[in-house]
Amino acid sequence: MCSNSLVLGIGNTLLADEGLGIHLLNHLRQHYPRFPGVTYLDGGTLGFTLASAIVDCDNLIVLDAAQLNDKPGSSKLLLGSEMDTFLTHGRRSVHEVGLVDLLTIALLQDRLPHNRALLGIQPAQLGWGDAPSEIVAAALPAAAETVVELLYKWT
Repeated sequence: MCSNSLVLGIGNTLLADEGLGIHLLNHLRQHYPRFPGVTYLDGGTLGFTLASAIVDCDNLIVLDAAQLNDKPGSSKLLLGSEMDTFLTHGRRSVHEVGLVDLLTIALLQDRLPHNRALLGIQPAQLGWGDAPSEIVAAALPAAAETVVELLYKWT
């Protein structure tokens, strides 16, 4: 499924900023629709079926809302072991259990992508709503640039 790099957006688009991984993924699809060697995948609220997409890739970038203990709209790029530590200790992604499970499956198959990153964005509101809050929506273009820069670096 993955040609080289997988950009995996996760979240629930019915819960405002909780769906920002998908909103950021859609922003990337719109502004970088034919990025060579990149597969964009809407992972929704995760599921074990995504494991096959992860193990088929050399590079993995996960986009998600994350508790960064920072101001809403701020983002942080966590690479490799820093991503692993974030997901398994202390501050966490809203979807950490499912994502950790997927990465563990890849690790057990000895197919964990060597290059992996989590781009987490601090949400402002997690209630009902089909769009991100204004402050998070305003942060999406800069977050997309971070993803594109990393993809250029890895490819």
